[in-house]
Amino acid sequence: MVIDWQNFTPLASLAGGVVIGISAGLLAARSGRILGVSGFVSGFFEADKEWTARLALIAGLILAPLLIGTVHTLPSVVPDVGWTAVIAGGLLVGFGTRLASGCTSGHGVCGLSRLSLRSAVATGTFMASAIATVFVLRHLA
Repeated sequence: MVIDWQNFTPLASLAGGVVIGISAGLLAARSGRILGVSGFVSGFFEADKEWTARLALIAGLILAPLLIGTVHTLPSVVPDVGWTAVIAGGLLVGFGTRLASGCTSGHGVCGLSRLSLRSAVATGTFMASAIATVFVLRHLA
């Protein structure tokens, strides 16, 4: 394994994790809801009183990298696969989040912090699938 030291950002990653943790804690304390991005985004078009929270989350997901980009040079993201693979991967992730009743933010951040066995199994499955996919694509394909 080779570490890309120029793009190694442990402090930025830590800060992002702290912000996500604080956001999840505030949401749970304020409304009793578990923060899961897939659940929040998928319910955006439902008629409920949480649309402002959903809008704020989506706006934050879009605006945060734009704001960081004004003060810090971000590395360019260039997928080394074609658009067919990107779209297929997105559909598989969407299917997986429905199958697992949540995504990595819901299970990995909020579920594990609540010591949920279901979230531990889901997060372990996410990680094992990611490791297997990278191994197959990098070493067998």
